[in-house]
Amino acid sequence: MASDRPDLAVQLFGRTFRTPVWAASGCFGYGREFAGVLDLSRVGAICVKGTSIEPWTGNPGIRVVETPGGMLNAIGLQNPGVDHFLTVDWPWLQEQGATVIVNIVGRTVEEYVAVARRLEGTGVAAVELNISCPNVKEGGMAFGTTPGSAAAVTAAVRKATTLPLIVKLSPNVADVVAIARAVEDAGADGLSVINTLQGMSIDIRRRRPHLGNVFGGLSGPAIKPVALRMVWQVAGAVKVPVIGVGGIMSGEDAAEFLMAGASAVQVGTACFIDPRAPLTIAEELARFMGEHGFRNVRALVGAARG
Repeated sequence: MASDRPDLAVQLFGRTFRTPVWAASGCFGYGREFAGVLDLSRVGAICVKGTSIEPWTGNPGIRVVETPGGMLNAIGLQNPGVDHFLTVDWPWLQEQGATVIVNIVGRTVEEYVAVARRLEGTGVAAVELNISCPNVKEGGMAFGTTPGSAAAVTAAVRKATTLPLIVKLSPNVADVVAIARAVEDAGADGLSVINTLQGMSIDIRRRRPHLGNVFGGLSGPAIKPVALRMVWQVAGAVKVPVIGVGGIMSGEDAAEFLMAGASAVQVGTACFIDPRAPLTIAEELARFMGEHGFRNVRALVGAARG
């Protein structure tokens, strides 16, 4: 019976999301490539590609390489800029009935603020602050690697927008909890945990790194145990919702992150294998919940924490 189906809806940031399984930024583009194989309105949320104030060309050379249990990417946050998003992609996404979160990027605090201001009043569901970008005013060090710099960009964007503000944390740090607490104190409404791990791969026949940028972001099942550990740590240290990200390939993977304390999850690399992954994983999660007596997502969140 339909009434026996577990309720996948989640209430976060003052709105209801259809499911807790969202498409992760960078792996779903702006949704156009996926519209032919799934109904975008059925995806819990689509976190669109990192969007900057001006168009970014991205990195030269080879940008993606497959690795055992995952993939490395060094795209360089190529995107057409926020004006293109607002005039071309956002109207189209609205026509599809999609729930959209805009991942925003910048090389300076001022650039992040400018993007956030452009999105104010547009009707997007939230902004997701990518603090793994290199801060050009601080010698290229990523904004998210110290509590001070992470808090500074979060506070500046918080002042610039009334939209829900989710901060995406980098795992390439010594103490993710300290940074999580700093951005929570600076005004974050939620935290995405985690971004990619830094890695590399060498072509031994060419005797050169595979990636044109040498280093890239490692994603996929290989990073799941690290992501799960960080979600557990952060969820136990902050009061704002945590969105789990990293190597989620199945409904049972999603259940692990929710049980660790995440309120929702994002699916990235899985979309390259199965373009319908956000829906497939949501269906698998519903099946698991039904089999194990979880009537709603709220009952699952933190279930492993005792």
